Amino acid sequence: MAKQLVVRLRADGTVDAETIGMHGPECLDHIEALEALLDAETVSSRFTEDYTTASVAGTTEVETEQSDRTR
Repeated sequence: MAKQLVVRLRADGTVDAETIGMHGPECLDHIEALEALLDAETVSSRFTEDYTTASVAGTTEVETEQSDRTR
């Protein structure tokens, strides 16, 4: 799947952004760049399942180390 940053501008002026196809902290770099472009600050966020998934040699492998620490 191609990497995407989906940005939605709401009628009230708020902005929603979602990263797709990015794994681990890679997504945070894109959100940080969007904040800089908009001169804005994230007020709420959540990690998707993709955050804990790492792409290895064209395949997808679930990272268990982080989930083990949260139990």
